[in-house]
Order: sequence, then structure tokens, then C-alpha cells
Amino acid sequence: MISRKIRIIDILFWVAVIGSDILVYVILGALLMSYEDRFDDSKGEFWSLASMDTREKIIYISYRGWMVLNAIGIIYIVYRIYKRIKLRK
Repeated sequence: MISRKIRIIDILFWVAVIGSDILVYVILGALLMSYEDRFDDSKGEFWSLASMDTREKIIYISYRGWMVLNAIGIIYIVYRIYKRIKLRK
């Protein structure tokens, strides 16, 4: 049976990772608020790339990319937990 102590530094590390992840979401969300304020129906549908200027497209694609990275990270963490539980049996 593999035993591992939980150290304070490990807890602080994961709190920092989660905090920085939330901070990135807050920053990207705040930057995307300008799109909602300046949206023009004549340019296209709401949240379509055709209705965005270059800056807004970059922010939107970064936001979506960050969501994909978070999904991959969650899948990896779940896999590691599953692997650890499977080894204990």
C-alpha cells in the first residue's frame, strides 16, 4: 500500500494553481465585457466571430483555449485519482 503524507506546501501549491486559474478566467471575462457593450447587430450574430474585431477574437479564442486546457487538466487529474485508487485495491 502506498502511503503519502499531505504537506502544507502541497496544499499551498494547489491553492495557488486554482487561484491563478480563476484569475485568468476573471481577466478574460473582464476583457470580453467590452464586446458585449459595443455589440452591433449589423455585423452578425451575438458571439459570432464575424461580429468581433481582432482584439475581441483573440480574447475569445484565448478564453475557449483556456477552457479546453482546463478540461484536459481535469481529465488528467481524474485519471490520476482513478489510477491511485486502482493501485490500492
